[in-house]
Amino acid sequence: MIKAVFYKDNGRLSGFSVSGHAGYGTRGNDVACASVSSAAQLVCNTVTEYFGDSAEINVLENLLEMKLDSSCSEASVKLLGSFCEHLGFIGEEFPGAVKISFCGE
Repeated sequence: MIKAVFYKDNGRLSGFSVSGHAGYGTRGNDVACASVSSAAQLVCNTVTEYFGDSAEINVLENLLEMKLDSSCSEASVKLLGSFCEHLGFIGEEFPGAVKISFCGE
């Protein structure tokens, strides 16, 4: 199962962490994992390269984490909300593949 944790700060989305494996196919051939990975990378690249906001991004084996700088734009916060909703849609398409939770205020 892919575990997606969305961080909140003062009731506002401030980042996310995605880890795990969906288990819908063999490693390298899992469309659910590929969907989540691609979407997460798109969010990170859009925030930093397109919106120009600062974010701490960590990429490790089986983990992608992004934490927005406190001065980030509203567009980046909205993008996090859209990403969360998108992961929910992926979870509906592949039941049991994605678990979404929230951490913080």
